[in-house]
Amino acid sequence: MGTHVIKVPDIGEGIAEVELAAWNVKPGDVVIEDQPLADVMTDKATVEVPSPVAGTVLSLGGKPGQMIAVGAELIRIEVAGEGNARDLPAAVPSNAVDKPLASPAVRQYARDRDLELQHVKGSGPGGRILREDIDACAARGRSRPAAPDGGARYAERQGEVAVPVIALRRQIAQKMQESKRHIPHFTYVEEIDVTEVEALRAHLNIRYENERGHLTLLPLLMRAIVLALREFPQVNARYDDEADVVTRYAAVHLGIATQTGRGLLVPVIRHAEACDPWSSAAEVKRLTEAARAGKATRAELTDSTITITSLGALGGIVSTPVINHPEVAIVGVNRVVERPMIRDGMVVARRMMNLSSSFDHRVVDGIEAARFIQAVRGYLEFPATLFVE
Repeated sequence: MGTHVIKVPDIGEGIAEVELAAWNVKPGDVVIEDQPLADVMTDKATVEVPSPVAGTVLSLGGKPGQMIAVGAELIRIEVAGEGNARDLPAAVPSNAVDKPLASPAVRQYARDRDLELQHVKGSGPGGRILREDIDACAARGRSRPAAPDGGARYAERQGEVAVPVIALRRQIAQKMQESKRHIPHFTYVEEIDVTEVEALRAHLNIRYENERGHLTLLPLLMRAIVLALREFPQVNARYDDEADVVTRYAAVHLGIATQTGRGLLVPVIRHAEACDPWSSAAEVKRLTEAARAGKATRAELTDSTITITSLGALGGIVSTPVINHPEVAIVGVNRVVERPMIRDGMVVARRMMNLSSSFDHRVVDGIEAARFIQAVRGYLEFPATLFVE
């Protein structure tokens, strides 16, 4: 038997290090060729590292959240034959979590109080955890005093969980912090009557769904934004903070904020100005599915010029979306609700939706933002204009 060492692959684009996002195996696991071993991340693109060999995992070369240089040892696998590690140094340490120092009696004492030793700071020699450390930790999480006689008494809950902010979650945190630190946001909210465009959407689905695919409201909103940007090109832009240069784009590379199991990603519909509603719908479906499956490429997740964000059925009444830095605008979609409205002196049921959109006040003045959203509103409330060139 021999040892095969797998190193962090060169993902290209001049990247010197990656973040270890997750392990898909552990020491002792038997793996086959091409089985995914680990997920590594660069920027917002996650890449699977497959096994080039079959064998048994010996050791892992890091913990999730660590930055690892390209070419560094990632994992060791025991294989039949000689392997490739005869001239390499001994395996790096396993990524097992260090066991807290405590006697068996103290461990039982903590278990009786439903406390995890990882969350207790030891005051004994070498950081050893003592009984009084357990008592102090329990006191910090002590519940309110018991209810008076005759009152309800519920079970106390103790303990705390430390959740590392790593991988995509850390990327999102850094991106949001950067955006709020650099961009003076302001949000403009407008109410839109989507009764007519929803009726058009339903008609188009009856007429064309079998041959062209299903339409949601999103592709029609995308079309309205593309048309409105012709009148307001300053909204379809990116601001270079260091050079103090605003670049306006003729092409509309439309980001679609997408919630995934790992966090928020923004796949990009390139040249949305050249897409009809059905091709927009197909591309949104393809890219959002790729993002949720962790298969979207770096190119599919970068270089948007304006972004749409929506919480779907949970969209609420108003939101204050954070701009996708270095863009200068983001269009937020709130949920569609049916409610009574007055039209021509009569109370009628209409389908209404708010757009809550944020803008970079360094680049977009309030009046320009309002007029841009009003233009979007005009296209949606008179949907025949979506198809007039």
